[in-house]
Amino acid sequence: MSINNWPKEDRPREKLLKNGEHTLSDSELLAIILRTGVKGESAMDLARRILREFKSFRNMGQQDLAHWKQLRGLGEAKISQIKAAIEIARRFSEERLKEKRQKIQSSADIVKILMPRMQDLKKEVFKVLLFNSQNRIIDIVETEEGSVDQANPIIREIFQKALESSSSFIVCVHNHPSGIPKPSPQDREFTEKLVTAGEALLIKCLDHIIIGNGSYFSFCDEGIIK
Repeated sequence: MSINNWPKEDRPREKLLKNGEHTLSDSELLAIILRTGVKGESAMDLARRILREFKSFRNMGQQDLAHWKQLRGLGEAKISQIKAAIEIARRFSEERLKEKRQKIQSSADIVKILMPRMQDLKKEVFKVLLFNSQNRIIDIVETEEGSVDQANPIIREIFQKALESSSSFIVCVHNHPSGIPKPSPQDREFTEKLVTAGEALLIKCLDHIIIGNGSYFSFCDEGIIK
């Protein structure tokens, strides 16, 4: 039965508007994003089938387009709607952090913020956290270059952004799509160049963090950056 034929109090959209989004189940939230079902299935039926397949929203974010297209009735439009919603959720925590100017006291504080988004990415992404003199975050920026194999262009871009924002300290974070955060020789060489460049510009690099799948490596925690 189409959702439009359900009693109003049972329809996901009406429930959200009346009682708040926090009262909806995962399948109800997903049904609202899908908007419509497919032949023989309502949007709720389709949402439940997707959740049975992927188990969680995080697993949805990890899947490539080929896996999504294997699900009957899912075209590129519905897949795009779901993936866009997941990406919005990932970015939310970063935006909230910028607004609060949160004070960071450890690598774990940074990982708590960035891991939910970065651990699922299929390509290497490099982010820089810019801090004021009170160790409060000014901004989080993503560099255009996505690999430490091209270290010098990244380092120039990092410190250009740091100088523009009058940052006192920086922390660099990148992910390993393999899920294993063990630093490569290139990671170690890059970190050494990064620290040296910061010393010359009087902008201290506090840490370089590599994020894997549910784990991370901190050059500061390991005593490599002092």
